[in-house]
Amino acid sequence: MRAIHCLTLLLALVAPAAFAEGPYQVEMLLLRQNEVPAVTSPFAPEDWSAGAPRLEKVAERPLALADEATRLEATPGYTVLLHKAWQQQVGDGPSRIALGAGSEQFGHFPIEGNLSITEGRFIAIEANFWVNQLDGNGSVLQSEQFKQSNSTVKAGQLTFLDGGHLAMLIKVAPAGMRKVPVMDPEMMEQ
Repeated sequence: MRAIHCLTLLLALVAPAAFAEGPYQVEMLLLRQNEVPAVTSPFAPEDWSAGAPRLEKVAERPLALADEATRLEATPGYTVLLHKAWQQQVGDGPSRIALGAGSEQFGHFPIEGNLSITEGRFIAIEANFWVNQLDGNGSVLQSEQFKQSNSTVKAGQLTFLDGGHLAMLIKVAPAGMRKVPVMDPEMMEQ
């Protein structure tokens, strides 16, 4: 009997990770915190995508955090630099995607970077982005780098990653994630 109890407990711990692999809805906002002085970094590397596939148009989804972006833009403390939503496959191994915003010039974008998402007990996120100043010829004149990670993100929860003068709001949830039903108070009294 004790073996069955231990086996049940073990399956309960392992099962969520086994069923977690699949399509995830991802939405992120890259922000500039205007009250924090900007820090320049080394130029964005030529392989800024780190070998990750670029986000395809067919994977993009409608923005769900538009109200949050509007509120941030209305305050003098923040500037929204990039706001994108998409769907990607996520599992227990890193799933990377490369994002670029603005006009591409000789392989660089004004805003470019990559995002890695891994599903485990929690969702692990690694973000590495550059905000570039490009000259008329497409050469990078100056870069600001945002590099942060968090391995305790809960599915469906809006998470803030602080990188000093640059920051990120990100939400990662299984596609089609249903909200937890609210119990009827009368049922809870029984």
